[in-house]
Amino acid sequence: MTKHNSIGIDKDPKNTILVVAMSGGVDSSTVAGIMKQEGYKVIGVTLKLYDDTKITSQSRQCCAGQDIMDAKRVADKLGIEHKILYYQNKFKQGVIDNFVDSYLKGETPIPCVQCNQTVKFRDLLQEAKNLNADALVTGHYVKSITSNNITEMYRGIDLNRDQSYFLFNTTKEQLNYLRFPLGNYNKTETREIARKLELNVADKPDSQDICFVPNGDYSSVIEKLRPNSFSKGNIKNIEGKVIGVHEGIINYTIGQRKGIKIADKDPLYVIKINADSNEIIVGSKENLATRKIKLKNVNIITNNKKDFEKELFVKVRSTGKLLKAKVNLNSTEANVDLLEDEYGISPGQACVFYFKNTEGYKVLGGGWIKN
Repeated sequence: MTKHNSIGIDKDPKNTILVVAMSGGVDSSTVAGIMKQEGYKVIGVTLKLYDDTKITSQSRQCCAGQDIMDAKRVADKLGIEHKILYYQNKFKQGVIDNFVDSYLKGETPIPCVQCNQTVKFRDLLQEAKNLNADALVTGHYVKSITSNNITEMYRGIDLNRDQSYFLFNTTKEQLNYLRFPLGNYNKTETREIARKLELNVADKPDSQDICFVPNGDYSSVIEKLRPNSFSKGNIKNIEGKVIGVHEGIINYTIGQRKGIKIADKDPLYVIKINADSNEIIVGSKENLATRKIKLKNVNIITNNKKDFEKELFVKVRSTGKLLKAKVNLNSTEANVDLLEDEYGISPGQACVFYFKNTEGYKVLGGGWIKN
């Protein structure tokens, strides 16, 4: 079995207090177990983030009522203190409202990034400090290397689980306080440890949906929160000719092919969403190709700016591959030149920067793709 890294704190484990963010899933539960086994003083904290009274039992999500109970059972099994924080209002303001606003602007938002940057790595991190914890530990599959109290983030070794894309907006200060013990494990090993610890969540399915979007039906969430968001508008081709009518721009994302409901001799894809004019622009797959990306609100977490002078890779969607690129930084903005065509790049998504060294693919930071 792969041996995990030390968490890089220069104190005896028995004198080290760790707050572990426990969602009720197997990953965070196993992390709590590993830290407890190593002799740390562990406090489990679970967040109540949203009203899940209408979520069906079939939904595979995190931070729902059942998950809170699962986290409590794990804490009892491990013999650690467990706290529940009620962050529904913070979550609605910091994540859900942002998610809705982004869709209404014709973007494709990533609420998991917003959640990490608000309730988890801002509010929960402050709560961990209030508890005099030496670090906040999570079950994310990213590798972190801490030396001289400076932490660098890398892709996890399990590339099918790597979550570094969702953590690009972490600040340097936050990163130095965070620890990610699962970065050197794969999922099979994590479940194996959970079984050895006899945790009730060892075989629990992974959460798949956005936590506040039951069964992936995001349009129903937006309709409930903003009922006037479904105004009809024109669908145009790239020449500007009206070829159809849509039922609301929130039903479309860049690169979408299915559901356009317009017959053409060649497949049609959503090329652009004009929120101001309430229009959808469609065209061929070739019209989706691009090699240039403009970014806003860029966040840099590497401590070595010279990394940007070397060959870099970027990722433009969470499930996407690494793409060779050149990145030109300009304060909080950046211009990215891809060395190969990429299709369906959407405003509202993130573009994350990576640099390969002997430790793996280091996360340098990233920014938000703009129109």
